[in-house]
Amino acid sequence: MALVPVAEALERLLDGAVALPGERVALLDAADRVLAEPVVALRTQPPFNASAMDGYAVRAADIASIPARLSVIGMAPAGRGFAGTVQQRQAVRIFTGAPLPAGTDTIVIQENVRDLGGGSVEVTEPTVQGRNIRRLGLDFARGDVLLPKGRLLDSAALSLAASANHPEIVVVKRPLVAIIATGDELLPPGSELGPDQIISSNAYGVAAAAQSVGARALDLGIAPDRREAIAALVEKAVKAGANVIVTLGGASVGDHDFVHDVLTGQGMTLDFWKIAMRPGKPLMFGRLGDIRCIGLPGNPVASLVCAQLFLKPLLARLGGRAFQQDIRRARLGAAMPANDLRQDYVRAVVTDDAGALVATPFGIQDSSMLKMLADANGLIVRAPFAPAAAAGSPCDVLMLR
Repeated sequence: MALVPVAEALERLLDGAVALPGERVALLDAADRVLAEPVVALRTQPPFNASAMDGYAVRAADIASIPARLSVIGMAPAGRGFAGTVQQRQAVRIFTGAPLPAGTDTIVIQENVRDLGGGSVEVTEPTVQGRNIRRLGLDFARGDVLLPKGRLLDSAALSLAASANHPEIVVVKRPLVAIIATGDELLPPGSELGPDQIISSNAYGVAAAAQSVGARALDLGIAPDRREAIAALVEKAVKAGANVIVTLGGASVGDHDFVHDVLTGQGMTLDFWKIAMRPGKPLMFGRLGDIRCIGLPGNPVASLVCAQLFLKPLLARLGGRAFQQDIRRARLGAAMPANDLRQDYVRAVVTDDAGALVATPFGIQDSSMLKMLADANGLIVRAPFAPAAAAGSPCDVLMLR
């Protein structure tokens, strides 16, 4: 099978991927979720003309001449409005959020009023008619579309939905990613290692990549290099309702790489296997019914780079989210040799030099070196057959953070 170009592989992987159905959740569980339906106001806000300040509700005609003496005939705290009607040269003590008493048309802030005692006050500063009042429906009216389908729910959006009297909201289901690591040599963190064993690390980075775009991650653990062990975890993933199955390692061409055989044996239709990129050549993609299966390389850096390029865009689309790689123009901080037929993603440190980005590649790019990836904040993208480039040459950088 010929190597598939990166752009074509991504297009094929995303083909037919649409947002999952909606589910109704409580507002407190809706943060950072995506709306599956518009939010329509169930009430008008404010539901009445309300005071915007603490002060006195008055008739503007009574304070046309300053100072103006008024009789205070009652009080209107928030949640308990004044029941009467204000007549000539009368006022009501009012607090923020309380309904505007009948007969009044202006709020004088308390700083501009002097208490004379005996139920009388003196307005000491002029106030324009209608000042300090929040009019009925100032924010929104019943029936208004407040939030569109596809909106990512942040704190302001959730507060708005609550104020519109929605205790629950319909959001796109979060995609479920089942992660299966493979390899006799792997043990979980915290294990006592034998002489031929290493720690399984890829699942944690892949899970974090999935969660960063709103997906759920289900770590199914490590399968030894045996077909029946891998098949058992694939069956667990299917029973769990996974939308995506990610396998780590075991999808290459070695004598102990069984992932491809197991998945095709369970009904997966292979779409592509091996892409023209470095690191990450042995990437596999296929479909097991409605489940998308992605076989990531076993090398940690290759696995995480492929997760950035392929897994995150897929999960974002399934979760109804917009996603775009953060690719910026920079100049090289060091010379780079000519490239071969594969698109190269070179770990680099990107710095700002008087407003211009400079991307300096690490001297070693072995795909097992996780610390270098953790230290990098960008990947220099080198097209297939790119010629040698001197320091200072322009380049594209995929920003990692």
